[in-house]
Amino acid sequence: MSRKKEALTLSVVPGTRVQLEEIARRLNIYWGKEPSISGLIVAIAQQEFEVGEPFTLNSAQVAALQQAIALLKDSGFIEQAQTISSLLLERGQLEPPMRQSLLQQVSQPTEAWRILADQFRQNQQPFHLLYANPQLGDLSFTVRYAEITFEEKRFFLNIWCDETEDIANTEFPELIHNRCLRLDRIKGVVPINGHWRHEGLDYLKVQLHFYQGLIKAYEPKPNDISNEVNGEVRQVVRRVSNPFWLIREVLRYGDDCVIVSPKNVRSLIKQKLKTLCQHYDLEVDS
Repeated sequence: MSRKKEALTLSVVPGTRVQLEEIARRLNIYWGKEPSISGLIVAIAQQEFEVGEPFTLNSAQVAALQQAIALLKDSGFIEQAQTISSLLLERGQLEPPMRQSLLQQVSQPTEAWRILADQFRQNQQPFHLLYANPQLGDLSFTVRYAEITFEEKRFFLNIWCDETEDIANTEFPELIHNRCLRLDRIKGVVPINGHWRHEGLDYLKVQLHFYQGLIKAYEPKPNDISNEVNGEVRQVVRRVSNPFWLIREVLRYGDDCVIVSPKNVRSLIKQKLKTLCQHYDLEVDS
């Protein structure tokens, strides 16, 4: 029994019929061998195709979704990250290098190493870790302790490991067993027998002085050992397992924060400031 149909009469300007047939041809909507305008109208009514300007993502939206992809991967939500990557490839206004990078990520998805690392950490299970270092190539670490922290827009895996050979020169021998690793550069983890380090990461005790607005505005950190106001200065002592992040924090505070001790950490930021002055042609006494 044939379906009952309704007749529809259209009044269009010259040339519109050709345009509609071209759209039907592009969307592969035919009646026999000819493009079907009627079939095109039905498909639009049934919302099988978009009408109007195609949906695209601008540069700000692309940047936001890229950050979301990184966070999802670091958090172990690999399938969701793949879905957003596919959306970017389909709808994003991408430069060729970015498109190529996303294509590689979609075709070769990264395993959820964070999930495995979390399981080992919770079970106090030592493990071997293979890591892709951009300068030194693949490195292998025997991990005795691990924790995941969030630093500047992404998650990192902090470990205490047996190996020290990859550290040629260090200004902080007390921290030679600590590593801070990007989760997206981990290539594999395998459990091993052995002891778990209950003491956690090695650390330095760093004394900081905060001035002016930061006397009241300073927000205590989880690793702060002491925190008190003495006159016109807030004195904080903090456990620091990686001076790199501390230096970046202190530089953001400008002259409202000073590293008082230890000497090797204070010297590191002094050298950073000297180099910055040189970049701006400012003379600094030794």
